[in-house]
Amino acid sequence: MATKIFVNLPVKDLNQSVEFFTKLGFSFNAQFTDETATCMIVSDDIFVMLLTHDKFKTFTPKEICDATKSTEVLVCLSSDSREQVDEMVRKAVAAGGSTYNEPQDHGFMYGHGFQDLDSHIWELVYMEPSAINQG
Repeated sequence: MATKIFVNLPVKDLNQSVEFFTKLGFSFNAQFTDETATCMIVSDDIFVMLLTHDKFKTFTPKEICDATKSTEVLVCLSSDSREQVDEMVRKAVAAGGSTYNEPQDHGFMYGHGFQDLDSHIWELVYMEPSAINQG
């Protein structure tokens, strides 16, 4: 079954979020973008819908989680190298995000992450190819 993944995240300021993620190298699908939402392209099959709070509320009867106090989701993306993990975290911090922990080095797997402007946690992980292929 072919599946595409759409992660929906509420953001306080859509324009600032677009600027932030553009600095990290992401692009956006103009077809699914207006003043209330944008579709950030992560890969051919993974997209993140950044939605204003008002727009996000139209999809759920529940309250929006305050990501500065609680964690609703951890978004984890794979990376091609340890250096790519570190570079993305560096770019995120330079663009106004922050780190929330120290890098984790488990030998076969390396990870680090950042919080975006709305405090959503983005984890980045590199796994040694030899560790993946041991089946």
